[in-house]
Amino acid sequence: MEACYSPEQFNVSSYGATSVAIITFEAFAGMWINAFIVSVICMSWFRKKTLNSNEKILLVVGCSRFCFLCFSWVYSFLSIIYPNYFYVPPTYTLIVSIQSIFECSNLWFSACLCVFYCIKIANFRNSFFIYLKVKVDRMVPWLLLGSVFFSLVIGILICDLTNKQHCNNSTGQGNFSEVSIRTEEHFSPTFFIYGFEFITSFMAFIFSALLLLFSLWRHKRNMQSNSMKDLSMDAHIKAMKSILSFFVTYSINFACLIFNMVYATEEESPVKFLNYVLLYSFTVIHSLILIISNPKLEKPMLRILACVKCKVCMR
Repeated sequence: MEACYSPEQFNVSSYGATSVAIITFEAFAGMWINAFIVSVICMSWFRKKTLNSNEKILLVVGCSRFCFLCFSWVYSFLSIIYPNYFYVPPTYTLIVSIQSIFECSNLWFSACLCVFYCIKIANFRNSFFIYLKVKVDRMVPWLLLGSVFFSLVIGILICDLTNKQHCNNSTGQGNFSEVSIRTEEHFSPTFFIYGFEFITSFMAFIFSALLLLFSLWRHKRNMQSNSMKDLSMDAHIKAMKSILSFFVTYSINFACLIFNMVYATEEESPVKFLNYVLLYSFTVIHSLILIISNPKLEKPMLRILACVKCKVCMR
């Protein structure tokens, strides 16, 4: 029993403490932002008794990101502060499986949102695209259910892999260093599962974003050639900026996910820590862009900020 209370488990370095502090700040900021998105949509749902397709996707995006940030923070906190208690079953298996579910759902819901925007906003004369534009509202619930199903499958497979990992590499006293070293034996199926998830969602997102950017750019060029300068053109420019921001942030997030997967067995370093910071930043920045680009979310946010500013000035 003495081994279970080794002083090493409470010996947190200044680097570890700094990492926890920064990750905590990002995670709680992201949770607050996504909780705001969910609360605004839920209040709108309560008033109107219904939700349109865009609001449905934003609702599930906000919920999945809130849960992803919550479990990711728990993962980071326990792995740095209490590693001897964390890298043992069932704690490790449970947290990693749940985190994988919400990570996968976060990626797929983001891809669904971009696909929805592309079909709704883009203007192409292709018959198949016109058919999708007519049917997209009916397709949204099925896309969301498919994303949830795929995320659950990923979570179950990850749970099975981590269970086998711990059964084959049992250390008796929770020696997480041995477990971390021996996990390389199980990385081949893990790489395949995560690689398929990341690449498929990334391709859906990027393809939709590029199509939407091309359609908006073409429409903007047509308006300029016809000397049309109105609110519609300003709206198109704002939409292009938002989609371009989505494109950049999602691409950086994809690169960080691949880096994190490839170098999962490497020791903690400033480069890996920077990678974690960028991964957390994606959900925060992308959610902020969603708020700024959506008037139904932007106006309540501006009212809250104005109220906070007034209270600060009164003090």
